[in-house]
Amino acid sequence: MPMTAYEVLHPDRNLSCVVFASPHSGRDYAASFLRRSILDEHAIRSSEDAFVDQLFDCAPRYGASFIKAGAPRAYIDLNRAPEELDPSVIEGIPRQGHNPRVASGLGVIPRVVANGRAIYRGKLSQEEAQLRIDSYWRPYHSKLQELLTRAHRRHGQAVLVDCHSMPHEAMDGVARSGMRRPDVVLGDRFGAAAGGEVVDRIEAAFVDAGFIVTRNSPFAGAYITQAYGRPSRGQHAVQVEIDRALYMNERLIRPNGAFEAVQAALQRVVADVAQIGQERLPLAAE
Repeated sequence: MPMTAYEVLHPDRNLSCVVFASPHSGRDYAASFLRRSILDEHAIRSSEDAFVDQLFDCAPRYGASFIKAGAPRAYIDLNRAPEELDPSVIEGIPRQGHNPRVASGLGVIPRVVANGRAIYRGKLSQEEAQLRIDSYWRPYHSKLQELLTRAHRRHGQAVLVDCHSMPHEAMDGVARSGMRRPDVVLGDRFGAAAGGEVVDRIEAAFVDAGFIVTRNSPFAGAYITQAYGRPSRGQHAVQVEIDRALYMNERLIRPNGAFEAVQAALQRVVADVAQIGQERLPLAAE
């Protein structure tokens, strides 16, 4: 089993209401997990948000907390509801109403990685699935909500910036349409997960740092933005998807020559976004 469910990097002083998170960059692939998989150590990483934690771990310098997953996405997906169980990979789970994520093999216990490649030869027991949820999913989400509650108590609101990466090919359709290919997709579930002034500020930070930004297409946000985005209560959640090709070789899963430049640009973004908590934007209910 992976060693830890999460790691939190705390600032010396909590100056910001913003909490940065990386639920898919965990890369503690336990030997026992790899032995059960039909994939090799490289292929199993294809759905990982590789290096995203390194791109955003500067957050504490600017007074914001940063939480990152320890367990890899192929082991347990923290951006799914714990009830999104796949009967095709977990024994004894009844088939219920159609869930497109579960149907495609991307439930809370994933059946596949990128390009639909199967992870296992057979099925897991319900006990194994529940152990993963209890040992990794619940602790991560308990800590995440604790950080948001603490930020809200200190600053009157909380903003979750949920950091992810997307395959370069995800925006091929946009490129074919003749529009400029976005570097970043912000997802606020079409306004349901965050107040407009918060999303505007985050978008402006990326644009000012030189990124091309679009919203909600093709990624509007999944479980985390849906579960934590409560703008009427002063708790906002925005998903950030960054084109992997900007900073890494997707085939080799290695940083490319632009990694440090992208990292520096994102440091400017983080510094700007972290100031939201120091300026008391009006709440959505006001």
